[in-house]
Amino acid sequence: MSQHHHHQRADHDHPHDHADPHDSIWRHRLGHLLGAGSHDHGDRIGNHLEASADGLRAVAISLAGLGATAVLQLLVVVASGSVALLADTIHNLSDALTALPLGLAFLLSRRRPTRRYIYGYGRAEDLAGIFIVAMITLSATITAWQAIERLLDPRDIHRAVWVAIAGLIGFIGNEAVAGYRIRVGRRIGSASLVADGLHARADGLTSLAVLGAAIGSMAGWQLADPIIGLVISLAILNVLRVAARDIYRRLMDAVDPDLVDQIDAQLNAAPGIRAVERTRVRWIGHQLHVDADVTLDAHLDLVQAHHLLEEARHQLLHHIPRLADALLHASPTNQHGDPHAITRHHFTHHP
Repeated sequence: MSQHHHHQRADHDHPHDHADPHDSIWRHRLGHLLGAGSHDHGDRIGNHLEASADGLRAVAISLAGLGATAVLQLLVVVASGSVALLADTIHNLSDALTALPLGLAFLLSRRRPTRRYIYGYGRAEDLAGIFIVAMITLSATITAWQAIERLLDPRDIHRAVWVAIAGLIGFIGNEAVAGYRIRVGRRIGSASLVADGLHARADGLTSLAVLGAAIGSMAGWQLADPIIGLVISLAILNVLRVAARDIYRRLMDAVDPDLVDQIDAQLNAAPGIRAVERTRVRWIGHQLHVDADVTLDAHLDLVQAHHLLEEARHQLLHHIPRLADALLHASPTNQHGDPHAITRHHFTHHP
């Protein structure tokens, strides 16, 4: 008979070497009496809230950085009197505000799960990621359209020095923000924050096109503007490819196979587990959820089996970064036929 274990807490001590289950249980109980190694639900919530706070901080700081960039560009606009520069500045500022939906998503992810949203609100990050990918697509489309228009109707760039200064400011500001968002996003496991960093990088490439066009105009090369614009459009399409791929994978519950191997290794090393039959891993926002089927000795009673599963779960919580929870299902060693014979016909087409 299989044993299903749904756990709300992980209040157990650190994993031990392979030992007799009875001795392990007594060590476990003694650890509780001494208060050793407890990891309650509050600890997991604290880690989640800390990651969400890091994401919100990254959004706020990057918005401030992009705001400062826009202010500097506006000063150049005032000094040069260029309407074209004003339009480009407004475009950069409006793109910066796309971080607001992501900030809202981080706020939503902090809400507690409900009976309707049983896994919480972490998926709001992925929805924000779709919006960000759409904005990168728009940036690539606008850049390519303007480049084609100027290729068909070449024109001189007026006040080229001022345009070059504004383009340089835009590139530096956006690239600094892009690097910061991507670093924080990867650290906390947020694909949407990484995508937002790539969005800032796309805007920086747009500003780089402005800089290149201005330099080309000062050199007397009228076609520099559209040609550089087309090249930058291709670069933005590559940024779009990476961002769309990452968000698509999150929406499709894709994970790094190396991560699955790491989880399997931790389970196989846990005391009492004879085999790992199946492992499932999914991202919900910037948190991981794991469920796995493992095999235990058939002679174990319910208390012993429960303790061994808690030990294995405890190891996962310690060694798998950004893991929110793990659900483990135990089957006995195969002594009397298939332990899942009753339900096997329901899953003949599934791994």
